[in-house]
Amino acid sequence: MAENLMHALQYNSYGGGAAALKHVEVPIPTPNKGEILLKLEAISLNPADWKIQKGMLHPLLPRKFPFIPASDVAGDVVKVGPGVTNYKVGDKVVSLLHHFTGGGLAEYAVAKENLIVARPPEIPVAEAAGLPMAGLTAHQAVTHGAGVKLDGSGQQLNLLITAASGGIGHYAVQLAKLGNTHVTALVGLVIWILSKASEQTRFLTTKLPTVQL
Repeated sequence: MAENLMHALQYNSYGGGAAALKHVEVPIPTPNKGEILLKLEAISLNPADWKIQKGMLHPLLPRKFPFIPASDVAGDVVKVGPGVTNYKVGDKVVSLLHHFTGGGLAEYAVAKENLIVARPPEIPVAEAAGLPMAGLTAHQAVTHGAGVKLDGSGQQLNLLITAASGGIGHYAVQLAKLGNTHVTALVGLVIWILSKASEQTRFLTTKLPTVQL
């Protein structure tokens, strides 16, 4: 493979699921002003990825084909574009790629500087790649939706978080606790909540019937 090419997975039309993904060799992207080229170590898929491929989000996020999916990534900075000041080659980072451009299912991807954060060394790269979409959704729900002040300066709130062991829910629980919030969490995985909870003030279990959808 030529030095300026990379391996990637892309699809060429809506629909088809995983079978529609094609292994290709494409040019390594070049970062423009305010952009950074990342060598990817890990990526995370979200429900939005298959919904976009299926065409369910076409009115909001229309695709130009061929398209390389996935937006949650973690990796190393290998090149910076003009105007980038906060990162340098070799930095380990986490990024949310824009849904209009995607690019996560590849060896390299270009990200906007303002959509990148440094990855703390104690956070494994695979875990870091799962943070952007779920973490930002939880942050918006807790701060904008529920009005929680993460610095603890606001009034104490009682917050009910459903699906608290899910991808978004477990971040919401942790963020809510930062804001001095009394959290009631509904989970199906009892072992998970017992292992992750920093404190347990009251614990109730109720066996609910399984509902076939």
